[in-house]
Amino acid sequence: MTLKFARHTAAAIAGAAALALMATGCSSSKEQAASADNPVELTVTTFGTFGYDDLYGEYEQANPGVKIKATNIDRGANARTDAFTKLAAGSGLSDVVAIEEGWLGSIMEVSDQFVDLNEHGAADIKDNWVDWKFKQGTDPDGRVIGYGTDIGPQGLCYNGKLFESAGLPKDRESVAKLFGGEDATWETYFKLGEQYKAATGKAWYDQSGFVWNSMVNQMEEGYYTKDGELNVDGNAEMKAKFELLAAGTAAGLSANQTQWDWGNGKAFTDGSFATFVCPGWMLGTIKGQLESAGGGADSGWDFADVFPGGASNWGGAFLSVPKTSEHPAEAAKLAAWLTAPEQQVKQSAAANNFPSTLKAQEKLVADATPNVLFNNAPTGVILANRAKGVVAQFKGPDDSVIQENVFGPAMKMLDGGTADADKAWSEALALLNDLVVNN
Repeated sequence: MTLKFARHTAAAIAGAAALALMATGCSSSKEQAASADNPVELTVTTFGTFGYDDLYGEYEQANPGVKIKATNIDRGANARTDAFTKLAAGSGLSDVVAIEEGWLGSIMEVSDQFVDLNEHGAADIKDNWVDWKFKQGTDPDGRVIGYGTDIGPQGLCYNGKLFESAGLPKDRESVAKLFGGEDATWETYFKLGEQYKAATGKAWYDQSGFVWNSMVNQMEEGYYTKDGELNVDGNAEMKAKFELLAAGTAAGLSANQTQWDWGNGKAFTDGSFATFVCPGWMLGTIKGQLESAGGGADSGWDFADVFPGGASNWGGAFLSVPKTSEHPAEAAKLAAWLTAPEQQVKQSAAANNFPSTLKAQEKLVADATPNVLFNNAPTGVILANRAKGVVAQFKGPDDSVIQENVFGPAMKMLDGGTADADKAWSEALALLNDLVVNN
């Protein structure tokens, strides 16, 4: 499902949800607190690697009468489809639903179908978060519809063993300097890739799609302007970045891997590529991929405090409570607890992501815990440094559609060698018109 569907059914979503509320009874004001004598089952839906498994048990133990039934969907795109299908049906959403930053804009179009967390104490805890994260979860009417989980500042994952085989430095500090430190550019990134390719005959990055997403996220305005207008066709800066990436891919720097698969992780262990763009949460993804392929700390992966083009944020999520929940107060209480600083620290340890609350960030920096899987890199400290200067880019209602369904096919054309930059760009514009502009 694309957001073309979501837009066409916005009225249906609102109507169906309203009927569902009538059916379930708007009795949140009369909701009895959960207890041993009043047991409550709370359903939670997340996606990807959230690191909540142990936290669910901890919450149940501290809150007698609460039983959590958790569902995890493999990735954000499928979670989006699940959420909008259930919104359209007016039922089926969990009591607590994770929303990804990339499709938060589309959720905001139906924000009145979610509980205003201001009614459950959001104003009292708003200072927990970096200010832009809290604002992201607030709709234009001032209703808070989501508590922030993580954010996605980006550093560079690289394979030290592969760097060494190409005559490149492998220690983190030297690698950061190699890329230009605070002055790192994508031009330098691709030039080093060509050097690596010449020395080894191997690819530099896994596939073009993630690199492209990182490049777009660094722009002051991405697929949409700050005023909510589409910002692709005629965008000279964006096209220049596209052409730069296309040239690198044409030079053989892409391993043409399948997103979210990587041969069940094998590409992370067999030397298929040497660098990987890494928002904090992606460290958890790599961990899962290495485990699937039988890899570990000896696989050579490391994490450097540098990123081409400077500060960038990719992703991050929110926990929301749909109005169809029969237990909105208990669900809001759980969402607040799961996103509190103390739990975000534990979530970070389990999922290798980076928290959005200030105290949790400070804790990770103070502890400077070595990440064994990434050559004992102090990933929390590095991500805190990479988060400096990050301000979340405005994401419009079809942002995730443009990323996946408009530019996704164009990136596959580049990776597969079936199109040059001009042809792939034209294909993206054609898909933009078909999926977004004309619908």
